Amino acid sequence: MDSLGNIVFNDREIANERLELTDNKANYILGPNLLLKNCTLVLKVSARRLSLKQPRFVDCTFEVKQELKNYQSWVAASLKGCRFKGRLTGCDFGHWPEYMSLPWYQHGSIEDCDFTEARLDGCRIMGSDPATLRFPKWPCFTILDPIGRARELNSVQWPGRVGPIVFETLYKQPPRTRALTEHALTLAKRFDTTPEELRAVIEKFDCILY
Repeated sequence: MDSLGNIVFNDREIANERLELTDNKANYILGPNLLLKNCTLVLKVSARRLSLKQPRFVDCTFEVKQELKNYQSWVAASLKGCRFKGRLTGCDFGHWPEYMSLPWYQHGSIEDCDFTEARLDGCRIMGSDPATLRFPKWPCFTILDPIGRARELNSVQWPGRVGPIVFETLYKQPPRTRALTEHALTLAKRFDTTPEELRAVIEKFDCILY
């Protein structure tokens, strides 16, 4: 750790290692020019303590030990064949160069990744093909092509306040949004319905995975 509290991983290739990013007083900076292959990364820091500057992750496992909230910087990383475990809320993955003009945000990508052991809540796949990804099952559910299917999804009555707040705003998502994963238990509690009522409507749509 340097005098500013930064722990920097850059300009190298790391393989078959376990990296514990768990010091809540440190700022972890991954990249640029960093390739991690078949590594396990244990994350137990807040979003503001983790900076990604175009690292490449291949066949890595991310164990999220502390809920990672509102973290858009995954779009500054290249992720291939990776697995995610733990709670991720308001996180974005993939290719979204418009998010920031900084150079490392121009090359983000995600493919062949597995979220089945994660709990995703309000997480998006940007500018990448969701068909190569494995999403978590119910009580999570994933809306494919949310902007393109917005009209269809709003043709039915959703329970509670889920319709106006979640589905009627789909067309406002950034143009690169390819998939949106929500957590039914959280939505139901927040918007005056039950998971059962929500699922009864979700089951009508082939553009929703659950």
